[in-house]
Amino acid sequence: MSAYLCPLCQQPLQQVNNQYKCRDNHSFDFAKEGYVNLLPVQFKKSKDPGDNKEMVVARRAFLEKGHYAFLQQAIVDVINTYQTQGTLIDLGCGEGFYTHKIAEEHASLNVFGIDISKSAVKYAAKRYKTCQFSVASISNAPFGMGSADILVSVFAPLFNYELLRLAKPGGYLVAVTPARNHLQQLKQFIYRDVRPHDAIETPAGFDLLERKMLTKTVSLSHLDLKSLIMMTPFAWKFRPEHWQQIEKLNNLDIDFEFYINIFQKKES
Repeated sequence: MSAYLCPLCQQPLQQVNNQYKCRDNHSFDFAKEGYVNLLPVQFKKSKDPGDNKEMVVARRAFLEKGHYAFLQQAIVDVINTYQTQGTLIDLGCGEGFYTHKIAEEHASLNVFGIDISKSAVKYAAKRYKTCQFSVASISNAPFGMGSADILVSVFAPLFNYELLRLAKPGGYLVAVTPARNHLQQLKQFIYRDVRPHDAIETPAGFDLLERKMLTKTVSLSHLDLKSLIMMTPFAWKFRPEHWQQIEKLNNLDIDFEFYINIFQKKES
């Protein structure tokens, strides 16, 4: 029996050859890349939800330069401190940059990555074989109650009811969020009043164990800046004149600043 639940009837899914099936005979085929799509078309709010292919390509181009490697390693180190066995679910895994590193460093963890973007999951599953990837909504994840010993969320929305449902009593949530001055130099292109990011509140039913802050300033070329912008929501706000300013830059110093929030679900 797999860890997945059928998204249509919430019964356990069992792998039969190259597909998952439930007792009501709902079936979900594996794609050739190795992922499974557990987001039925009737549950979609748009034809192609989540990050599109252009955003996925931009994120991969940026991450392959190693600019966020320090964050990737910090997440691995946190997990090594708190939970190295059992089931880990990366909620909003994207193209698997953090997910696969966790799986490689912690072989005793059963690692799942889910994302609503088919383009992102397709890339992740094709490249990283140490994890189980699926297309699914993090607001209605295809797992049973108390499935996860540890949940990971990197820049993804947090749905409190799902966090509470998915985590085992005593289980952990590692949530990475922007800190006060994250990407402030990019914000100055599009906002007159640049407001700092606030730390997130503790989700209901959890206790805050620790909040780490990571800070790094990196000089980026205009090509890396374009990739960074395209992989963030800022892309929707950049107008032609903003892109022209970016093109004229040789380099720009950018502040990366993150909170790594470690929460634990209450036992009762």
